[in-house]
Amino acid sequence: MSLKYLLGRLAVMVPVFFLVVTLVFFMIRFAPGGPFSSEKSVSPAILKNLEAKYHMDEPLSRQYLHYLKDLLHGDLGPSFKHANRTVNEIIAEALPVSLELGLLSLTWALMIGICAGGLAALKPNTSWDYIPMSFAILGICLPTFVVGPVLVLVFGVWLQWLPVAGWESWQDRVLPSLTLGFAYAAYISRLTRGGLMEIRMQDFIRTARAKGLSESDILLKHSLRGGLLPVISYLGPALAGIITGALVTETIFNIPGLGRFFIESAVNRDYTVVMGTSLLYFTLIFVCNFLVDIFYALLDPRVKYV
Repeated sequence: MSLKYLLGRLAVMVPVFFLVVTLVFFMIRFAPGGPFSSEKSVSPAILKNLEAKYHMDEPLSRQYLHYLKDLLHGDLGPSFKHANRTVNEIIAEALPVSLELGLLSLTWALMIGICAGGLAALKPNTSWDYIPMSFAILGICLPTFVVGPVLVLVFGVWLQWLPVAGWESWQDRVLPSLTLGFAYAAYISRLTRGGLMEIRMQDFIRTARAKGLSESDILLKHSLRGGLLPVISYLGPALAGIITGALVTETIFNIPGLGRFFIESAVNRDYTVVMGTSLLYFTLIFVCNFLVDIFYALLDPRVKYV
């Protein structure tokens, strides 16, 4: 992988990032209502002072230029609804929680998906294949807002094994991460099965088997590197989906992550928080896809980025 390719990918991000900033800014401003439209008993004079404080009394074009100027300095602006707090402070507080949830969910998805897919590929057309693939289809069909309440009902209410809300101890992390990672584990298991089934039909696998290698050695030393390439390709959109899917999961389990702030700010028309979280999500998605491209090239010698 050449340095020219890496720099080119990073250079592409600049105009795309500018386009995202522009679209999100004007889409929010053109939406009905405003950050102060729901305030109770606000006199016209107070409303005018509030709008002046946040530059909302200026033309929209000047507001846009003012936001771009602050953004270039790394300032995402003050929150309209959270008194005396900036968007940078909100993100700094909530982002570690969302990242931890996302990493735990991805860990569950990879562990369950690769194990289930590998088992199905080793024992095709048997119960070891049909049972995990049936659960995979179920995981693909059921959305997060269905899986979450079901896990809460079973493990939190009926069995009372795990807490159903909060983010204090390790027990609080089990149900949310399983909820978020379940659907992606289903996709990964099917991709793993398909990739391993295809790679195990190649000539070099037959040669390894003819040499007397055990099936476990063939799987671990020869099949996994090529068989997991579809999974590596899927990790880009999977990471993006986990990041954005955390919005629903954090709301269900009352987790103090970015998802809760994003939904609250969208409902309350907190323009700066919506802008800040949207740009952060875009940046994380771009970085995830960028890293997946790098790992794919490292694993597959046939792929060359120039």
